[in-house]
Amino acid sequence: MLDRVADVPDAIVVGSGPNGLAAAVTLARAGLRVHVYEGAKTPGGGARTEELTLPGFRHDVCSAVHPLALASPFFRRFDLASRGVRLLEPDVQFAHPLDHGRAGFVVRSLDATADALGADAQAYRRWCSGAVRHADAVIDITLSTLRRPPRHPLKVAGFGLSALSSARRMAGHFSTDEGRGLLAGVAAHAMLPLNRPPTGAVALLLGALGHAVGWPVVEGGSGQLIAAMVCALEDAGGSVIPDTFVRSLAELPPARAVLLDVAPRALLQLGGDRLSSGYRRALTKYRYGPGVCKVDFALSSVVPWTAEPCRRAATVHLGGTFEEIAASEDDVAAGRHPQRPYVLAAQPGVIDASRAPKGQHTLWTYCHVPAGSTVDMSEHITAQVERFAPGFRDLVLAKSVHTAADEEKENPNYVGGDIAAGAQTLWQTFARPAPRWNPYRTGISGVYLCSASTPPGPGVHGRCGELAAETALRDVFNLHPAQ
Repeated sequence: MLDRVADVPDAIVVGSGPNGLAAAVTLARAGLRVHVYEGAKTPGGGARTEELTLPGFRHDVCSAVHPLALASPFFRRFDLASRGVRLLEPDVQFAHPLDHGRAGFVVRSLDATADALGADAQAYRRWCSGAVRHADAVIDITLSTLRRPPRHPLKVAGFGLSALSSARRMAGHFSTDEGRGLLAGVAAHAMLPLNRPPTGAVALLLGALGHAVGWPVVEGGSGQLIAAMVCALEDAGGSVIPDTFVRSLAELPPARAVLLDVAPRALLQLGGDRLSSGYRRALTKYRYGPGVCKVDFALSSVVPWTAEPCRRAATVHLGGTFEEIAASEDDVAAGRHPQRPYVLAAQPGVIDASRAPKGQHTLWTYCHVPAGSTVDMSEHITAQVERFAPGFRDLVLAKSVHTAADEEKENPNYVGGDIAAGAQTLWQTFARPAPRWNPYRTGISGVYLCSASTPPGPGVHGRCGELAAETALRDVFNLHPAQ
């Protein structure tokens, strides 16, 4: 059994990623004594910030750009600003460069974005104007348990239909490389082939958030968000116990409720025979998605993008045309390493000067790879950046490479390097981690799952943790928190 701390907790949380801390804060604010056990030396999971390359260059370990934090009901209630967390919004929310200096790009104004697409202006308006106009209703349903009917069914009807569509089908309504490229760039966040649903819904949600709330970075790095959550937990009487890896529920001290911010594979180990045979079978069948190879760069100067909008964007989607990105994602799904991968890049220095020494910059990148890959994709990623920013190679002072296998080694929740904690298929959108009415209950009395392997899924929004905690408050403590 783990060493006991001085006070006996009402609840224990295992794992201090954004969802684990959201669960802990929710429980603590209800008046409970909460202890959080974290296997790593520092809290935060995928939302940490570290000097991965050179002193003074601060890189986000996983999550870097936060539209879902702005949209999240949990973080709106948490009030990040009151905790000193500044979310910085770039002039261009995200950009998608193409060859010969062209680019599609999204700014907060839907009309300005559409007008810049020329022949695709009306197609773009038709595509996302409804989701932007009814963004509150769309956010309400997408960041929910996904087990209740929407509060405003007419407002989200169009978005709901998009969940059954693929990005490839949506792309048929666009005629320009810029419009189709923008769609591919956001759809590929789903880590699925672009001819499968719900890549259309992922593209529409992320695109609409660019207009409705923005795609900000956290000043000083994503770790500042975690620091604020830990501070709020401690202010409410809770505590985080780092460098303490839990391998079995039997190791935990007594508590009325236990919430687990872990992947289903770890839940199987932690629960063992205490889990029902049917639930164990369901967890065994849970599918994980592709992995990522992440490369962080320390740069002597700003990335020299050929397309001007890319110089003002904190997020840049690399990969070329829709067809090129679709081919890249098809390669990954087939177990191949793409030669010209889709690359997600973040350059926080365009809006946050605190990330690197004066005049210098960081670049955060990753590409999708087959699960468990040990292949270093840094040269392929560098080539894609160089393609759209000639001279980039000459700016690289140092780099840090984490293969998919490295990602899992450092964070066991990233099974095979899957940072989404499970394949984002249409089935697993609703049946995470198993087909049951309340996805947070494990069948063990007082034990709940609160990770991104539960609805509403991946992203730094805290809702998986908050919704699991609310279930525990009702079940165990007969408390009913007001929303």
